[in-house]
Amino acid sequence: MTPNQTLPLKIIESIRGALAEDIGSGDVTTDSIVPAEAGMHGQIIAKQAGVVAGLDIAQAVYQTVDAQVEFQARVQEGAQVENRQVLALVSGRTRSLLTAERTALNFLGRMSGIATLTYQFVEAVAGTRAVILDTRKTAPGLRALDKLAVKRGAGRTTGSACMT
Repeated sequence: MTPNQTLPLKIIESIRGALAEDIGSGDVTTDSIVPAEAGMHGQIIAKQAGVVAGLDIAQAVYQTVDAQVEFQARVQEGAQVENRQVLALVSGRTRSLLTAERTALNFLGRMSGIATLTYQFVEAVAGTRAVILDTRKTAPGLRALDKLAVKRGAGRTTGSACMT
């Protein structure tokens, strides 16, 4: 259960903490109704137009649960996406995909929401001397992820708690 090693330790810790909170020692429902050998393919689809952020984090969630999960991003981080646009393809063991899904989507949704709102503010002040910056007022354990989302929404970040 090792996510992408290029992610900062703070983000890896956030992923592990979120998974521990969500599934604890296992996904009892999935494990009781889905055969261990079952496999599946799925798509992550945008629920609304906006700026996508956190696909790499979603991938790390899936691969923390199961390193064999295949994840293929279909758009770039920070890209403008349309409602119902396919963002990524996932495939692997059904149990793994279902176990990781909620946590992966929670990170992706939160980060994309922050990136989208940030981009809207950046656009609103375009042509002025105003700068849209992040803040340290973030949810506990999510500072590095929130700052990364601001950056991917074309805002500027302060401090060292984010990555490129």
